[in-house]
Amino acid sequence: MKSKTLSDLKIKNAKPREKDYQLGDTDGLYILIKKNGSKLWQKRYTSPTSKKRNILSMGKYPEVSLSQARLARDKYKEQIANGIDPNEYKKESKQKVTKNTTGMYINLMNEWLKKEALTTKITTQKSKSRLFERDITPFLKNVHIKDVTIEDVIKIIENKKETAPEMASRIYNYIENLFRYAVLKGHCKRNILADIRKTDVIKPRVRKHMPKITDLEILKDLVQKIYSYYGNNDIRNVLKLVLHIPLRADNLCNLKWEHIDFEKKTLTIPRENMKLNNINLDDFNMPLTDEVVTILKDQQSMQYPYTNENGYVFLGRDNNKPVNKESPNKALYRMGFNNEKKGNKIRLHGFRGTFRSLIDTLDIDNRFSFEVKEKALDHLCSTNRTVVAYLHKAVYFDQMKELMQFWSDFICSLKE
Repeated sequence: MKSKTLSDLKIKNAKPREKDYQLGDTDGLYILIKKNGSKLWQKRYTSPTSKKRNILSMGKYPEVSLSQARLARDKYKEQIANGIDPNEYKKESKQKVTKNTTGMYINLMNEWLKKEALTTKITTQKSKSRLFERDITPFLKNVHIKDVTIEDVIKIIENKKETAPEMASRIYNYIENLFRYAVLKGHCKRNILADIRKTDVIKPRVRKHMPKITDLEILKDLVQKIYSYYGNNDIRNVLKLVLHIPLRADNLCNLKWEHIDFEKKTLTIPRENMKLNNINLDDFNMPLTDEVVTILKDQQSMQYPYTNENGYVFLGRDNNKPVNKESPNKALYRMGFNNEKKGNKIRLHGFRGTFRSLIDTLDIDNRFSFEVKEKALDHLCSTNRTVVAYLHKAVYFDQMKELMQFWSDFICSLKE
């Protein structure tokens, strides 16, 4: 009598035909002989959940031997008897493994940073990535996000809060956002930082205004020392320019020649490069006075014949990167403008405060509106979105031209 069960010899001798065919074993197990010569283990079964007939793939012969296939068949037979669909179980197990891998801190962090990069400035994103790499990852790199504890987070923050409280605060925010994302993606059930207050972990800092100079005699001294500064040309011209145009330090140091139109005497910085990077707002547009044009022309002549592929106006040491915003600050320190009690401490950002305070003092005839003064600083004049939209669409260029000429003339008068 011919055996109905399979043997290794029978499987080895099975040759491919024009069409796929099957060699059966027992309890639904069979081997599928493909026309390309492949031999695949499969099992027919009725799903205990859907009651439908299904086929279960169990590997390839000879990688999976006959005895191994029978053991697998028996295991799946037991699952079916217990009301488990083997195909559904395999799918869920695979998803669980994938989820467990993506839920590892290092993988989840990279996924979250990639998502954040879509809505964050490049410089901010680089800073965020460096902070994770330097201050968070060394503590959590081999941990699943669901296994991170409040104690772990506090340890990371404690490591930073004494020497850099602002950085510690940022770390707290980033980890909290990472946990929110982890909950959204189903890698953990809850945000562990939702149960504690940030102020219980990090003592709130007393915020101080950026030091600014409002005393006219001190400002006169500052102007004269900047104009006679004998150090690096780029540093001198950065400081001369910020005396006349109150740009933010980041915009000032990353200024590009493409932003400047000498013919129209205008400076235009794309909106996405500004602190207020709302795409519904116009690009930042600033008129250039003759003195500002002279400063920029001088910088241009100093740069020639050197060029930098990124087109920066003020260069750092390697002539390809922009000047570091700490370099002008160090120059101000060396010039002696560092005593806050005497009112002579100032850094790059403080020039904006000096401009805004003194322009009100000097404008005794109220020639310039509040909106124009705020526009020069690229400030929002209202918290109302509709008002903001109208104010930023309003054409203030002629009024700004008059304002900046007034301010530039005042600065020039101090250098005499």
